Amino acid sequence: MSRVEVHKIDLDYPLIGVGNQSLKNRILGAATGGLISSGGRIPIVRALCDVSFMLKEGDRLGLIGHNGAGKSTLLKVLAGIYKPTSGSVTTIGKVVSTLNLSLGMESEATGIENIIIRGLLFGMKRAEIQKKLAEITAFTELGDYLNMPVRIYSSGMVTRLAFATVTAMESDILLMDEVIGTGDAAFMDKAERRLNEFINRSKIIVLASHSEEVIRKLCNVAMLLEHGRMIAIGKTNEMFDIYRGRIAQAGTA
Repeated sequence: MSRVEVHKIDLDYPLIGVGNQSLKNRILGAATGGLISSGGRIPIVRALCDVSFMLKEGDRLGLIGHNGAGKSTLLKVLAGIYKPTSGSVTTIGKVVSTLNLSLGMESEATGIENIIIRGLLFGMKRAEIQKKLAEITAFTELGDYLNMPVRIYSSGMVTRLAFATVTAMESDILLMDEVIGTGDAAFMDKAERRLNEFINRSKIIVLASHSEEVIRKLCNVAMLLEHGRMIAIGKTNEMFDIYRGRIAQAGTA
């Protein structure tokens, strides 16, 4: 059974190069509600503070909150990109993330070679890649360009290639920072169907988005983050009510 367990995690960032300037540190501390401190020579940002939750199969968690609330940072912790300063993260099942679609893309390699390279990088077996190769290449609609080096591709072509590869994978736990697209309006209907299939195959989803519509459509539970702290977790409607209430309260303060 796939599962995600996060227990009392903190994550601190050192602000390299800021220095120990007392006035600057006081300003930073005031601007972030005390989340930036300087016990030594290097100021520290507490990006996540005392976050705990558990997800089981069937959970689709939407992360909501203002810019800088900690949504993307939490996803990176779940993906293993960042190690918590304290606390623990346990994931049971294969984790696939779309946090960096271009990860592992080799500019001098061909499109076909990049599909194989990125598949291996994300944990696919060679036999699995070969089995899905024809389907992935057909979906990209890149034709002869697939036998050419990626360095000659447009940004939209690179995104198509990356999108087709990652959505061919099988995931137990899917981590997404905003809903991925192809950068090509004419391709979007086809891409949206494929993305929905990819999401539906996953047993657990954690999605960060600024779009209330997307969260309501794809998620059955939501978490409200504020300055790196988990304010609440529960039903999506209830979390958006709390979020709007806190925005209104801050606006009248």
